[in-house]
Amino acid sequence: MSKPTYLQFLKDTGKVITTNEGQSVPVWELSVPDGDPCLTEWAARFRQHYCPDVEIDEMRDGTGLSRAEYLINFCFPDSSVAPGPSVRAGDFAELLISDFVEHLLGYWVPRGKYGEKESRNESANGVDILGFKVVAANKPSVQDELLTFEVKAQFTDREYQGRLQTAINDSEKDFVRSGISLNASKRRFVKDKDQDKINLISRFQNIADHPFILRSGAAAMLSGKAYDETKLKGTTTAGHTNRSNLQMIVIKGQSLMSLTHALYQRAADEA
Repeated sequence: MSKPTYLQFLKDTGKVITTNEGQSVPVWELSVPDGDPCLTEWAARFRQHYCPDVEIDEMRDGTGLSRAEYLINFCFPDSSVAPGPSVRAGDFAELLISDFVEHLLGYWVPRGKYGEKESRNESANGVDILGFKVVAANKPSVQDELLTFEVKAQFTDREYQGRLQTAINDSEKDFVRSGISLNASKRRFVKDKDQDKINLISRFQNIADHPFILRSGAAAMLSGKAYDETKLKGTTTAGHTNRSNLQMIVIKGQSLMSLTHALYQRAADEA
């Protein structure tokens, strides 16, 4: 998949927060101009994670709903009824970091879990993001990399609630649940009969017999005054098993909840 044009508005500020224990956290910023043409492309990409365009008409058949109504009522998290808005924020942040990992860090990131939710108002289970990088196809190398990334969002313009710390704590859990998430991703490609992707994921399912580099990631996406450098400096990685291979990032922005709602609405209206 080509690099999304909206990523031009995700910029490295050049600022690095140094935590009280000496860890570095780079700060990026997302600022998308209102009405920018990239929003149409972004909304179309965004929509595919919940229901591919080629499936919408078949899925809504018999419901009496338009495409937009079907997406709003059956696929997208609710815009106002809890926990819908927080799920929207979480999904938005995960999908943005997925694009960051894939197009800026150079990993392959499988998609698909958002369309498998039993309820639209729940977060997808398992590792937030899996990223794969191999030296050569079909030839395992100890330099191959598996990245597990945890993402937390706070889009309410309130005091910072420790979202980066929560992401780090959840990242520690990935050592246990990554196997389940790898299997779930593999199952999707088995259904699609995509043997190349099946083989790629299989390569990372047995680190004892086929060693690779395991990297971890933790991201916090913060809106308005939720971005608090003083409190972010209190973040600790002391208890993280993969501390030496842990990458952290903070993305800040203004009115990110408004942007999230606007993107969901555009994704529905332009289906």
